[in-house]
Amino acid sequence: MSLNPSPPGAHTQDRPRPQSPADLFWSFTWLALQGFGGVVAVVQRELVEKKRWMTNEEFLEDWAVAQVMPGPNVVNLSLMIGDRHFGLRGGLAALAGMLTLPMVLALAAALLYAQWATHPAMAGALRGMGAVAAGLIGGMALKLAASLRTHVLGPWVCAALALATFVAVVWWHIPLYGVLLVLGGVACVLAWRRLAP
Repeated sequence: MSLNPSPPGAHTQDRPRPQSPADLFWSFTWLALQGFGGVVAVVQRELVEKKRWMTNEEFLEDWAVAQVMPGPNVVNLSLMIGDRHFGLRGGLAALAGMLTLPMVLALAAALLYAQWATHPAMAGALRGMGAVAAGLIGGMALKLAASLRTHVLGPWVCAALALATFVAVVWWHIPLYGVLLVLGGVACVLAWRRLAP
């Protein structure tokens, strides 16, 4: 039994989809290997723009669900996508792809970092990687913002909620779970009221 329903239009004849659980495994392995420090931007580009397994709107919806579930957001997303296409086998294949090889590389990198942590070049390299990761996330946010024009809440309400979230997290330092509960709850209620017949 599938853990999540397929989004509307997800399995139309002209929509590309993963061919097998092995395809999911290798696709998510490739995503994870590209995304050190910024896997969200890579996932959106690969799944929406290159593979076309989902639309920007579907990605936004699935990403919202993945964020409110416990655990790493991208891992949650990989489980949802894998389960949607091949059930439990697909979810486990996508999860294994997301974690196996990247975990091995992360352990190797940790061993190397332990040897070179005090070297000034290492500190500079890590600061540079942080800037690149922030740029990747910002770029993805700008790409996805275009999808909000057709959102049920409308662009102005979406922009107000995004601004309120930014202010709450960055300036007021409110914990993320509190922001999700309050602003996420408000967004859910507003969307439900607009969609209700």
